[in-house]
Amino acid sequence: MSGNYLPANAGVQWLGRTVLRLMGWRVEGRLPDLPKFIVIGAHHTSNWDFVIFIAIKFMWRMRARWFGKHTLFAWPWGFIMRLWGGLPIQRHLQLNNVEQAVAAFATHEHFMLILSPEGTRKKVTRWRSGFYHIAVGAGVPIVPAALDFANKRVVIGAPFSPSGDQTADMQALYGYFRPFVPKYPQCAYHGD
Repeated sequence: MSGNYLPANAGVQWLGRTVLRLMGWRVEGRLPDLPKFIVIGAHHTSNWDFVIFIAIKFMWRMRARWFGKHTLFAWPWGFIMRLWGGLPIQRHLQLNNVEQAVAAFATHEHFMLILSPEGTRKKVTRWRSGFYHIAVGAGVPIVPAALDFANKRVVIGAPFSPSGDQTADMQALYGYFRPFVPKYPQCAYHGD
């Protein structure tokens, strides 16, 4: 598990714990002791989701990677976003981010990728399926992490191994997230 985590740093860990405490949030569950996996965080309806994620990343010293739209990586914030594990993507270009992510899993002994299946904070009518195709292509499990604004908690579920039946697997994942209340429920997609 040490490959997915950075060395202890009391100051950074204190910052993460303090941000969560000041916001009144807690984490329920733990990430698995596996070398490679994808974490999907849902429902992503607010900028606060990112603040909560970064606080947990600091608190646990996770060596997690995440995709963000390329505009987040412009000066002056680009350096910090990359330092925090961000990988810029340009959605308007026809690049195959799935293949690139699968290749990254293949070339690293330890790799944790955190994605939002909605891909945006706006209202969506479906989840993007890239995370699923990455998991299948890389042969790694998906770990669901639900943002529950009603109870101010992040709930980390058990690793889910995709079966290859995308429709059934997506329904199972929607079912996991359905009970949790996002910041803006009207923007969340529940697989309905």
